[in-house]
Amino acid sequence: MDIILIAGLWLPHTVWDGVASELSERGHRPVALPLPGVDDGRTTATLDDQLAAAVAAVDATAGPAIVVGHSAASTMAWLVADRRPDGVRCVVMIGGFPGADGSRYADFFPMVDGAMAFPGWEPFEGPDAADLGDATRARIAGSAVPVPEAVAQGIVTLGDVRRYDIPVVVVCPEFSPEQARSWVDAGDVPELAAARSVSYVDIDSGHWPMVTRPAELARILFDLIAVA
Repeated sequence: MDIILIAGLWLPHTVWDGVASELSERGHRPVALPLPGVDDGRTTATLDDQLAAAVAAVDATAGPAIVVGHSAASTMAWLVADRRPDGVRCVVMIGGFPGADGSRYADFFPMVDGAMAFPGWEPFEGPDAADLGDATRARIAGSAVPVPEAVAQGIVTLGDVRRYDIPVVVVCPEFSPEQARSWVDAGDVPELAAARSVSYVDIDSGHWPMVTRPAELARILFDLIAVA
């Protein structure tokens, strides 16, 4: 099975190395996706550039793929499902939820010189970063790449209702499946409220399980593949 792995904000595609290795050993074909503006240093990259790269990765697979998005890239995974509903078998969202049509992609922190830099660890203190030691924090921060303004402030556009037929799995790291379900049921995540099949899986980690729990995250993905 082809598994497209899309990292969240600031993270190079190598953040998936541990997960990808585990999946490869289990006989699958993980693709940790290099993103324009992150892995190539293009400060002028746009949200459309990143989406084009993700869609191209799906088009290059042998059949319907599983598309995995971490954090803000949960929206990217959902955009791919919208553009290629016949090419996506399942969407997995790790620690994130899809933005609504017309919303900004990830306009969370101030822009400086045309980019949104990693803000340091203060905004993530608490459950998000509770399982990160000093060395791991330093490694993540040291590899963080500022997000181009045209990516973070890009407008989410969704139009193909067939995306709602694609199964969605929300992997819940710093929040519980019960919390995630309550947010969807309350209407806080309209895209998932409209989806026909949404399930929730717990993982005992902070916001970056691909770093702190790669084997467990790979097992969760492997188990999903078995029923997808």
